[in-house]
Amino acid sequence: MSGGDADLVALARSLVDSATAGEQIEVAVGRSTSTSVKVFGGEVESFTSASTDGAGVRVIRDGRQGFAHCGSLEPDVLVETLAEARDNCRFAEPDEFNGLAEPDGVEPVAQDGWSDAVVALGNDGKVGIALELERLTTGIDHRVTSARTTAYHDGWGESEVVLSNGIEVFQRSGSCSASTSPMARADGETQMGWAVDASRDPSALDLDQVAADAVQRAVRLLGATKPPSSRRTILLEPRLAITLVSLVAGMLSGDAVTKGRSPFADRVGESVASPLLTFVDDPTRSESIAADEYDGEGLACRRNDLIVDGVLQGFLHDSYTGRRSGEASTASAVRGVRSLPGVGAQLLVMTPGERSFEELVAGIDRGLYVTSFAGLHSGVNPVSGDFSVGADGLLIDGGQLGAPVREVTIASTLQRLLLDVAEVGGDFEWTPGGSGACSLVIDDVAVSDSASDLAPLGD
Repeated sequence: MSGGDADLVALARSLVDSATAGEQIEVAVGRSTSTSVKVFGGEVESFTSASTDGAGVRVIRDGRQGFAHCGSLEPDVLVETLAEARDNCRFAEPDEFNGLAEPDGVEPVAQDGWSDAVVALGNDGKVGIALELERLTTGIDHRVTSARTTAYHDGWGESEVVLSNGIEVFQRSGSCSASTSPMARADGETQMGWAVDASRDPSALDLDQVAADAVQRAVRLLGATKPPSSRRTILLEPRLAITLVSLVAGMLSGDAVTKGRSPFADRVGESVASPLLTFVDDPTRSESIAADEYDGEGLACRRNDLIVDGVLQGFLHDSYTGRRSGEASTASAVRGVRSLPGVGAQLLVMTPGERSFEELVAGIDRGLYVTSFAGLHSGVNPVSGDFSVGADGLLIDGGQLGAPVREVTIASTLQRLLLDVAEVGGDFEWTPGGSGACSLVIDDVAVSDSASDLAPLGD
């Protein structure tokens, strides 16, 4: 049952209660508020704050599905939106797998994603955080005198999802973040860094660490060159390791599998990765800022094993892909209130190894510590698994971090990268995005000196 805002509950129920015989209705309603502050040179560059309301209505009858959404919670607008969804349903093609989520008896793990501290922080406090972060960033190293952008962001919202079969859930959350992108200059060269921290409490943002991390990422790339092509062991720190894992997780969605667009289809129970690698999708992990109680269709979130000791355990499903595959939903529906549910990982968590980052470096004779990827969207084929992306980083020689390098290309396949994982670090951390990540060491990867003209991820 819902324990949510009475107005949202009443609005959603009023539409669902109008379902006629043979008709299924799903209503998602929500409201949210967000703020973004950007500063430059000790002054506010931009300040934006917005509140939005919205609703999405899905109607299913005789296998046909209709959907409509609106940007208002006015009762008359919602009634019109329901009428539009019904009209769309009449003209849709029938699909036997269309249907609402069915209650499955899984009890939710209680989460508290709300933040009174975020809601209570005034505008002066938000500006102050951004200005303080910029001050810290430009005061660490004389080669960093400015940051391309320094920002504070926050947001909070609440939503209600009601289904005509009795499912009804309410969720609310709030969080904030602070980020900076300093520019390091020396001998006519400019390099950029980037770092961010996120929390449910503005006072918990570690501005000193964000500034120090961002500056280090910028200055250590000064003097970077393009190395000759070679094969090297690559070392991915936690934030890049989880980026790689998330690409694989996208290939493990029921949507990709049922459409024949996953290289891992029909491989459940097989070894698809190094036995050292384990990662799961587990939004019940309360330690994470991304923890949640329910998925986008109102089913209780749960842990879903994806790859355990290198063996593929299964795929992620919402209600539709579960029916189409002859399996149950894994409560992996993700959505906004104005969009249909789709399949996606909610909170990826890697299982750590034992050695620290420094020990991982010391164990690599000839390698590359990758500090950023570029061109992930165009350089990764989610159907074949082909992987060819730009990167910056530091060479590793004889167990020591060495010279900076830029605009190199790392080429392989995701399947090969998974199998060649040589070590998983013990440096587990919760990333600002909520994932649980640790470093990865991957052997024998092709590193070439061809440049990428794509924008980097992170640095």
